[in-house]
Amino acid sequence: MVLADAVPRSLLSAAPEDEEAGLDALTLGRRIRDLRTIRKMTLDALATAIERAPSQVSMIENGKREPRLSMLRTIAAALGTTVDDLLKTDAPSERAALEIAVERAQRGPVFTALGLPRIRVSKGQSDETLQTLLTLHNEIERLHRERAATPEEARRANAELRATMRSRDNYFPELEAQALELLTAVGHTGGPVSHQVVADMASHLGYSLHYVGDLPHSTRSVTDKRNGRIYLPTTQSASRDSRSPILQAFASHLCGHGEPKSYADFLRQRVETNYLTAAILLPEKDTVKLLTEAKNLRRISMEDLRDAFAVSYETAAHRFTNLATARLGIPVHFMKVHESGTMIKAYENDSVRFPSDALGAVEGSTVCRNWTARTVFDIEDRFSPWYQYTDTPSGTFWCTSRIEKAKEGDYSVSVGVPFTHVKWFRGRETSNRAVSLCPDESCCRRAPADLTDRWAGQSWPAARTPTSLLAALPTGTYPGVDQTEVYQFLEAHSPR
Repeated sequence: MVLADAVPRSLLSAAPEDEEAGLDALTLGRRIRDLRTIRKMTLDALATAIERAPSQVSMIENGKREPRLSMLRTIAAALGTTVDDLLKTDAPSERAALEIAVERAQRGPVFTALGLPRIRVSKGQSDETLQTLLTLHNEIERLHRERAATPEEARRANAELRATMRSRDNYFPELEAQALELLTAVGHTGGPVSHQVVADMASHLGYSLHYVGDLPHSTRSVTDKRNGRIYLPTTQSASRDSRSPILQAFASHLCGHGEPKSYADFLRQRVETNYLTAAILLPEKDTVKLLTEAKNLRRISMEDLRDAFAVSYETAAHRFTNLATARLGIPVHFMKVHESGTMIKAYENDSVRFPSDALGAVEGSTVCRNWTARTVFDIEDRFSPWYQYTDTPSGTFWCTSRIEKAKEGDYSVSVGVPFTHVKWFRGRETSNRAVSLCPDESCCRRAPADLTDRWAGQSWPAARTPTSLLAALPTGTYPGVDQTEVYQFLEAHSPR
């Protein structure tokens, strides 16, 4: 049979894909050509020696045909070598390796999608020419891979970023220093940072503020770096601090951000921007002083921190996680959870076990119904903080949580610590307690037996599938932003 007489796939390639097999056929072909050239044999001479047409030998040398094992033995004998030598996986020379790489690139999906004619790799092309072609292809492939990032890649980037934050206890001294330098430059001496102080910062950095009614719908602000302008919306959301968009606009300038090169780079820039914004609104020296005094009195409270600096509860909670471990010696975790139970943001360095996927990503996971971040939604009093102890497989944790509103719906913001550190917090005397066995399904993921008996097989819910579930992440330099719309906006508003 033909298959029995062909070179085994295991010798040519461990991968089942035709493309991968073809790639190894390229190496085999180049080894045959290299040995033929060393032996000073012409293509016709080798063809005559193995009793095949020159066109067939050419197809083998170009990696377009896999020779049968019997033919491979004949070729090896004609070239004075062995089959094992011909089947070595390394290229016979650096030049051959370069030629193989270019051929592989041209046979790949990215090059094919471009619709360009293939370039015949020949001796007449210099190494520099081939290297340039290969470099261009690799760059196009990199951009294609990163700008069509899958949700899986986004989750991996999120998990890696959270690990970096954990390794630094979510404390970035270089950003703290930048915030202090800017606050000092505008003469801020303490207390809440007013809107006027923020405007003075923008002016100090060479930017003027312009409030417009036609800001691109996909943006919170637009910065015109050429003319030193920051464009902001004329109407502000009731739940959003009017200072934050200004600070975030020039925070990127202070951090030296360029156009993000990958989705991971985009996420890192967003974390740095948000951190610097919070570090300006809640200056480190004043915030640590307030928190240290509260710790000494054993009454640390997110509400007190919020009110002292006139920021949102979420901003105060975020800022607490920046300083809790590095400056107060308190391990901590933070959660932002949608009313549906889906985790939006999370951070931890206190050994709490968040629900996660196989990649270690927590965003999009469902939080246990018994955790504070979920039970707070069942409380009628939305004006007071909700405190709760939760016994989990990884220990007992105390949390304080509040409900905040957004256009996407209600969500809870929670800050928690291990039981041994609850002594520093207001609300530690609460009698609210719950037990979580998650990820054990018997905890809250499995419906009660009586309901299961009554409704199993008698219901068919239609899930509200997120539009982004199967789609790639938004393309473009800045994910989610319509670049054309932004450029048209800048062109319309640019001073003439």
